[in-house]
Amino acid sequence: MPNSSSISEFLLLALADTRQLQLLHFWLFLGIYLAALLGNSLIIIGIACDHRLHTPMYFFLLNLALLDLDCISTTLPKAMANALWDTRDISYAGCTAQVFFFLFLFSAEYSLLTVMSYDRYVAICKPLHYETLLGSRACASMAAAAWGSGVLNAVLQTANTFSLPVCRGNAVNQFFCEIPHLLKLSCSNFFLRKSGFLLVSAMLTFGCFIFIVFSYVQIFRAVLRMPLKQGRHKAFSTCLPHLAVVSLFLTSDFLAYLKPPSISSPPLDLAVSFLYSVVPPAVNPLVYSMRNQELKGALRKMMTLTHFSCGNRLVFLCK
Repeated sequence: MPNSSSISEFLLLALADTRQLQLLHFWLFLGIYLAALLGNSLIIIGIACDHRLHTPMYFFLLNLALLDLDCISTTLPKAMANALWDTRDISYAGCTAQVFFFLFLFSAEYSLLTVMSYDRYVAICKPLHYETLLGSRACASMAAAAWGSGVLNAVLQTANTFSLPVCRGNAVNQFFCEIPHLLKLSCSNFFLRKSGFLLVSAMLTFGCFIFIVFSYVQIFRAVLRMPLKQGRHKAFSTCLPHLAVVSLFLTSDFLAYLKPPSISSPPLDLAVSFLYSVVPPAVNPLVYSMRNQELKGALRKMMTLTHFSCGNRLVFLCK
């Protein structure tokens, strides 16, 4: 029987049996990855380059785009490489790094979404205290706390997972290294270890969930008391993108970790993991930019300036 000291690599789930379907998966993943890369990069550049967007809300949005970009870069490139080259292997160190970074970025994103709900709560319920409660130092501290909580959770969970001896093979029934599937390979009691993992994750998730719900209850109460319809519309328009992102994030997370074992199957596990690990980073830029005129204006201005600068260079070269 293999153990953790003798295993040098893991075998990830093969996405398809035929070469044609493998290449189809590669092109599909490549399209999604490039869309996520483009969308999140545009948000980062647009916010960084436009001084009018140097506000707490956009500062947190920039951090969210960074996390989304890093999160999808943790899982998809390796899956694309395996589909393209018809391989399944990932090194032990690579699997460890994938687990750590995915947990770090995933946990940090949830913490940041919680911070963003507090930003919306202060902006709508306590507008006169907004600059005091969300000054530059406070925003930096909250963002650092979100990233730091992700690191702490990732260190604890990764160390716990890879400290276990492995004696049930090295085939991970998933397209990336995921803790529940790695625990199935361990010699220790899988149920107890998975229960511990779920308990820690549930405590963190539940705490953030309660804070987000409380914030939005207060926000909706404040918005419904506004006398002007225009003011209510503006308040809702700033909250709905964040609420949509939180709903997608939590729904996919609950489906992944709290679905009954009786309905678990490799195709369903693959679909759910794809839903919570790939879809949010690709969709979030679209959700946040769809009705955000300030962000759209910043991107149009940036593209206009880039086009004008390139045009001037061409004219100069032609002279």
